[in-house]
Amino acid sequence: MTHSASPVWSRRKFLGTSALGAVALTACGGGPPAAPQVDVQVPQAILDAAAPLRGGSVGMLSQKLYSESANKALDRSLQAFAKATGTTVTNDLVSGDAGDMIAKMDADVKASTTRDLAFMSDSRFVGQLHNLGDLVDVTDVVDEMKKLYGEPAAEANNYCVFDGRWFAIPYHFIASGMYLRKDWYAEKGIALKPHYSWEELRDNALAVSDPSKRRFGWGLTVNRSGDANGFIENVINTYGGAIADNTGRKVTLNSPETVEAVSFIGDIYTNPKYKPMLPPGIESWTDSSNNENWLAQILGLTLNQFSVYADSKTKNNPVYGNTHVISGATGPAIDQPIAFGQSNSFVIFKGAKNPDLAKQVAKFMVSGSALLGVAQGAPCLVNPSWEKVWDSDPYYTSGDPAFAAIREQTRLKLPLTTKTGFAFPQPPSPGQQAGIAAYLLTDMMHAVITGTPAAQAVATTHSRMVQIFEQQGYKQ
Repeated sequence: MTHSASPVWSRRKFLGTSALGAVALTACGGGPPAAPQVDVQVPQAILDAAAPLRGGSVGMLSQKLYSESANKALDRSLQAFAKATGTTVTNDLVSGDAGDMIAKMDADVKASTTRDLAFMSDSRFVGQLHNLGDLVDVTDVVDEMKKLYGEPAAEANNYCVFDGRWFAIPYHFIASGMYLRKDWYAEKGIALKPHYSWEELRDNALAVSDPSKRRFGWGLTVNRSGDANGFIENVINTYGGAIADNTGRKVTLNSPETVEAVSFIGDIYTNPKYKPMLPPGIESWTDSSNNENWLAQILGLTLNQFSVYADSKTKNNPVYGNTHVISGATGPAIDQPIAFGQSNSFVIFKGAKNPDLAKQVAKFMVSGSALLGVAQGAPCLVNPSWEKVWDSDPYYTSGDPAFAAIREQTRLKLPLTTKTGFAFPQPPSPGQQAGIAAYLLTDMMHAVITGTPAAQAVATTHSRMVQIFEQQGYKQ
């Protein structure tokens, strides 16, 4: 995944002035070519449901999308809703990687100063907010939407549901992705496959590297960042380890499999053999660094949400045509990638001033022209979460070669089980989410790279994770 390295806030306020059901809104501003204009229409059913709420207002938080054209398209959809329904929607963007997002939201709920709704990564944040008692049950909304749009992405049933009740509304699906330079692979006679093992990716990265040509085969960092968290955890899982057991309540990090995985990662960054494949400064990369270096065409491999793929396509970067997409890598404990994506999902906060209007905003945004404009602004990064929405427009069925694989990721038969018995995705674990957000995994790798034996670093991190789980109420 990729995320901004620091919080980004901006205020957009949309004042409803018309009851028109369809509002055409054009792209504005300079920069790269704008996404195709979408005539954002508010369905009659939404207009009817929102009619009693005319004159009302909602405050919303949006997890920043890593495509400016997509953020603008989201604004246009909200503006269309506000204008058509005669309401006010105030939207703020927030970085999911600031580290204090959950604490701020919880404080707002407890102080009765909360916004009405927000959307955010279900796998990273919804479990924490539910555990804090901050969310409203939205099962009624999800049940209504299932009748209209079929089933949501498979992963949402894991991350948005607690004790059989929905506490988040799937909005749009974000697939897991890794990207290879297929032209570099071809030059070295390396076959393109649907996926590779981590060891194969490492060896291939070294084979295609040539620092004299500014070609660096390995574009994955272990510095504090969301991308590094995802990389480290995925290697641990494919090697047969896991942060927690299958209940999500007991820390299980300290295992031989985890030590083996951490040793494998550490060797990449410390063994002189692999130095030619590491780009300068990789040890201090932030979440935007791999995007920038991939788009600069100096990397042979990176792991990222489809933001970097969207950027390369919308900005006509030559790397787009040289990109081979895989969903992830395998390891000794599983012969398929542990890659099932996540959804940005809407939550409604306890104490919301206008929860009924918030529900209408969420229902409007998940489909039709409201979603289409955002999706076209971030190709393959923003995708339908709902089965029937995939068939609602030719763009989703034929707009990009990657769409077919992305859709299949939404329909995976879950869970995926390793030889050691861990089943993914695991139940939402506030302890695990908090531990990852505190960058315990990247700190562990930093310790290894600076000389701490892998077994010792894993044991120390296990103890730190135990403390966080206990702070979340899970006695170890």
